[in-house]
Amino acid sequence: MDTNKILSASTYFSILFAPFILPIIVYFLTTDKGVKYHAKRSLISHIIPTIFFVFLMLAVFANFSPLSYSGDTTNMWSSMTTALIFMGLYTLINIVLFIWNIIQGIKVLRQDV
Repeated sequence: MDTNKILSASTYFSILFAPFILPIIVYFLTTDKGVKYHAKRSLISHIIPTIFFVFLMLAVFANFSPLSYSGDTTNMWSSMTTALIFMGLYTLINIVLFIWNIIQGIKVLRQDV
């Protein structure tokens, strides 16, 4: 099996063991454009959940800050509902990207070069 194919696939499979570190290392140490392409794609797919997590935390903390609580339980329930919707979306995005990375890694390994 070709070393470049293994490196490219391992950047996708790194979602299992080193999501950010391996694609960055491979991207900067390799000279092959194909491997760099796959390392960049996998790194972007690893970063998307992190960015969404930051937005999730901002939304949750903005809704549950002590300054926003006015004693109205209706407002509290709507804030909790919003937080749960964001958490569900975050979980869904993580599952989809996890499966996508595994599929892409398999595709790279099966590819005829």
